[in-house]
Order: sequence, then C-alpha cells, then structure tokens
Amino acid sequence: MKTTQRNAVTVTGRANGRPMVFAHGFGCDQNMWRYVTPAFQDTHRIVLFDHVGAGHSDLTAYDDERYSTLDGYASDVLQILHEHELHDVVFVGHSVSAMIGVLAAIREPERFAKLVLVGPSPCYIDDGDYVGGFGKSDIEEMLESLDSNYLGWSSAIAPVIMGNADRPELGAELTNSFCATDPEIAKKFAHVTFMSDNRADLASLRTPALILQCTDDVIAPGVVGAYVHEHLAGSTLVVMNATGHCPNLSAPAETVAAIRAYL
Repeated sequence: MKTTQRNAVTVTGRANGRPMVFAHGFGCDQNMWRYVTPAFQDTHRIVLFDHVGAGHSDLTAYDDERYSTLDGYASDVLQILHEHELHDVVFVGHSVSAMIGVLAAIREPERFAKLVLVGPSPCYIDDGDYVGGFGKSDIEEMLESLDSNYLGWSSAIAPVIMGNADRPELGAELTNSFCATDPEIAKKFAHVTFMSDNRADLASLRTPALILQCTDDVIAPGVVGAYVHEHLAGSTLVVMNATGHCPNLSAPAETVAAIRAYL
C-alpha cells in the first residue's frame, strides 16, 4: 500500500525547497499543524501525514505486530521519505512523534538534516533517579481508565494535556480530536506511547536537534526536556513561554519563531 493512501500524505509548499515533515502526537492528526506550516510554505516543501488510526489514514492498514512498538511508526516515516524521495529533511515531531523521529533518524541518518522535537519524552515513568513525570501505577491506572471508557477518558484528560485553562476552546478541540481517532487503535497506541522507554536510544542519534520545552507541561515536564538535551549530543534546548503540551495550537507564533531561529 502506498504511504500516500495509508498515511493520508499531503505535500504542499515550495516544490524545490528543503522538505519539512510534520508529525502529530497521540490523539491528534495533521490538522494540528495548521497554524504553524503556513509560515514555511514559501521556503520549504511541506509534508504532512496521519499516523495509522488517526485523521484520514487507512484504518485497514493497522497491524498489531507492526505497531506494537514505536519502531513500526518510525518505519512508516521512513517509507514516506522514500516514496516521496525526500532528503535533507527537517523533521518536526510533536510529543510521541518526537521519539518516532529520533528512531527514524538513527536508522537512516543520511535522510535527515535536523530534528525539531516538540515536548519530547523518552520515558514517561519515573525510574530511580530518572523523573519521567508519572509513577508506574499512575500510568497503569490511566491506561485502565482509557481501556474501559475511551471517550470519557478523552473528555477528562485532553484539557489537562492542553493546559491553558483560560482558553477552554483549545481543550475542546483536543478532546474532539481524541474522540475522532479510532478508539481501538488509540487504546493500543496509548499503551505503546506511555509504556515506551527510549532513553537508551538517545545516545545513538547524530542528527542535530532542537528541543522545544513548554512551561507547565504535565505530560513532558521541564526536567524531561533537560534530560533529553543532556543526552542528545549537539542539541539545542529552548524553554518556551507557552504553557501546556501543545504549543502548535496554543502558541503557534512562538513555535514558528523558535523553529525559524533554529533553522
């Protein structure tokens, strides 16, 4: 199956510009980048896609074994780059897609010029001296709640993830996005996302990376961004004024400015 159909790939912008590939986080789709990508349309080739199970992706392409780890999603990214003959790529990954981008760039570093990691976390669970932001029991309880009532869980958790309680329309949009994702696939993707541990992979990355760390991010707190920065050689850390976990929606102008300054 072609990735264009499987992942609902859309390509716009400057045809001969350096490719910028934007990858969305859990419960989202490519529409979450709509306030960011216009800033790069005149200078870059813009590539958007949906992970299988999200947005307009082909749900029949979902395979339990392939997508049992983040490596399966990284394989999808690499297939998109191959099919569309993309080289010298700037990969912009939000949340779990930050680690998906890291895994893809480790496997085929020659394809990537730079990574932009928005709210990355290599491991969400506290482990010894490592602070991921959640106890193991917290994650297990969250996943149990998600499994038993996905729509109810989405309505409760999405506004918390978004932050910005003074702008409830943002939380409502994320809730709607969660609810639009295929629930059975979303449950499985949640388990893969929140139980993943990619800390050991960070040392293998050779692609330069920008880390965008939000303030008051309950999913990827500041200590996690600092950890990623410390363990990615040659990385750049920018702590944003934006609050919550989705600056592509809550603070697109600041997000664009940080990416543009880095590029």
